[in-house]
Amino acid sequence: MDKIKILWADDEVELLKPHILFLNNKGYEVVTALSGDEAFDIVKEDKNINAVLLDENMPGITGLETLLKIKQINNELPVIMITKSEEEHIMEDAIGGKIADYLIKPVNPNQILLSLKKALDNKRLVSEKTNTEYRKDFSNISMQLNDNLSWQEWIEVFKKMTYWELSIDQLQDKSMVDVLKMQKSDANTQFFKFIEKNYIAWLNGKNPNPPTMSHTLLKNKFVAELNKPEPIFLIVIDNLRFDQWKIIQPTLQNYYKLVSEDIYLSILPTATQYARNAIFSGLLPSEMEKRFPEQWLNDEDEGGKNLHEEFFLQQQLKRLGKDVKMSYNKITNFNAGKKLSENLHQLLQNKLNVIVYNFVDMLSHARTEMEVIRELAENEPAYRSITYSWFEHSPLLDIIKQLASKKIKIVITTDHGTVHVQDPTKIIGDKNVNTNLRYKQGKALDYNAKEVFEIKNPLDAFLPRLHPSSRFVFAKENRFFAYPNNYNHYVNYYKNTFQHGGVSLEEMLIPYIVLEPKV
Repeated sequence: MDKIKILWADDEVELLKPHILFLNNKGYEVVTALSGDEAFDIVKEDKNINAVLLDENMPGITGLETLLKIKQINNELPVIMITKSEEEHIMEDAIGGKIADYLIKPVNPNQILLSLKKALDNKRLVSEKTNTEYRKDFSNISMQLNDNLSWQEWIEVFKKMTYWELSIDQLQDKSMVDVLKMQKSDANTQFFKFIEKNYIAWLNGKNPNPPTMSHTLLKNKFVAELNKPEPIFLIVIDNLRFDQWKIIQPTLQNYYKLVSEDIYLSILPTATQYARNAIFSGLLPSEMEKRFPEQWLNDEDEGGKNLHEEFFLQQQLKRLGKDVKMSYNKITNFNAGKKLSENLHQLLQNKLNVIVYNFVDMLSHARTEMEVIRELAENEPAYRSITYSWFEHSPLLDIIKQLASKKIKIVITTDHGTVHVQDPTKIIGDKNVNTNLRYKQGKALDYNAKEVFEIKNPLDAFLPRLHPSSRFVFAKENRFFAYPNNYNHYVNYYKNTFQHGGVSLEEMLIPYIVLEPKV
């Protein structure tokens, strides 16, 4: 392997010979320059320079000026600034100039070596450390998955796996990606069994310690916020997975501090018309159908299924004894988001403001239907990346920045997540069966019972029973429903897309985040 080539620019290079000899013995090749102009010329001519050690105070142009010139021709070249000065403005200018490190003279050889390793070998060292730590944790997670986990323990396992998934995403070495995928698949298998065993008992009060679910979310977690004198914004980002929250979290931490990071459980089906209506109404689907027959629409009914969320919310607040001035705002496109951002001041007199933001869900659907979006969000890391890119340039971030400047507390949550589907499950139904790929409901369904979560009597799960023989089935793990007619075309079209409605960690375990503005 070729030696790593270092340029050391310092007008007192004679004093550096012991340091240079030390680096040579460590496998580095060191070339020297006596001025900033000379250093710049070397970088311009020699494309094999791997890093620059740069004295700040040299004859001619300063180290900071040299840094700027070097970055203009090679922005990725690591530059380590070395100076006698401890003046704050010099340090700030150097950091602003994208230095790799900042050292104060006198420096010893080991300091130089450590700084070079950080600059040049950081990715490899991080990769090795991350993979090693995940290998250790792999066994612990696998043992946990074989235990009879509570829903609280499932949340901790899910958080841990998400952490490793995001960490491994950042590595150049992808050797552990397949191992993690296998473990996630095993986790979803066990989680499906857990839901199958406990879901109906939770809803019917037969389990004394149910998780917070869609219909109890506001009552259990949010309504207490309305007892406080300050106004609050509830932001519901449709279809925001927990990993997507973790991707946008660093941006938000520039403006807000994290008060709590919880996970709650979406009801089934994990589809917007069920899960989000349950959040705002505080009721399960069959209860909504019974109490509000004019507002609730079933799968077979024509019309929009989420047109009455504000009404549902008002009714729930009344039942909870919370008579507050509020607004409800649903954003379904960029212009609507921009308009809300520009007129946000009109909402600040309200005690409660709800914003439902629909981009992430639309992205999921567009990825299925549009080839260009498929290419942009080809896999899980790309799907997260495009979510991050959208958020960074969205009116929603503008809104959140404004709220932070007004010292207004916010809660961010969602109605359900989505799962990357791979394996088809054959199903047969009549013309009235709904079109969702992750759940089906109807009176004439034929399927492999081992591949679904089957609810023969919908009322047991507080779901509408449209016909005496109606039943619900939910796809498990990464499966999706496909009809035998034109089967291969159907499978090829929907395989490797992001869907929701069924039973998986990604769909059901979803974030509830409380943020306070930084003082």
